[in-house]
Amino acid sequence: MAAAATGAPPAVGGWRDPRVRLLIAAVLPLVLLVAWAVTVGPRLAAPAGARVGSPAPELALADLEGNPIRLADLRGRPVIVNFWASWCGPCVEEFPLLEQARRRHAAGGLTVIGVVVRDSSEAARDFMSRMGAEWQAAMDPGERAADRYGIFGPPETFFIDADGTVVARQIGQLSPADLERHLAKITGKEESHGD
Repeated sequence: MAAAATGAPPAVGGWRDPRVRLLIAAVLPLVLLVAWAVTVGPRLAAPAGARVGSPAPELALADLEGNPIRLADLRGRPVIVNFWASWCGPCVEEFPLLEQARRRHAAGGLTVIGVVVRDSSEAARDFMSRMGAEWQAAMDPGERAADRYGIFGPPETFFIDADGTVVARQIGQLSPADLERHLAKITGKEESHGD
């Protein structure tokens, strides 16, 4: 009280001190940026193999019946790799589009592979049956395939040409226009090989 009565400056270091506020304002954003970089940053860096224009990362999984699925065995054919889950609302909406595309381009060798993430095999089997999907679906134990492809979450779809190159990537739900645009990139290239 005596300092206030005599006009002496307030004690340095308290919350009301402008220098303390300035220090907090300068340091806090840096602390938050470092915390973000450590927790979120690594997930944003997709592996090079999952990038458009690069070879597709190998898939070596077992389908829901225990049969092996290897992307290398499909070389020479266009492939759609769709990461999905039975609890994913957008997956419900895009499944009929994928099945229609598979049937429409079957003569050209189009293959659809579903990779089930963060789900149970029982729920996946039931979902495939309810949706009338007739392509192979595989569980992704430990999410190794999801990590290799650098997915953020279902649905996410990769379009791979007959040479094994990722030519398109769809993050989120496919619309009919998205699907047709990406399909043209892999089925058109496939058809040009026959000329």
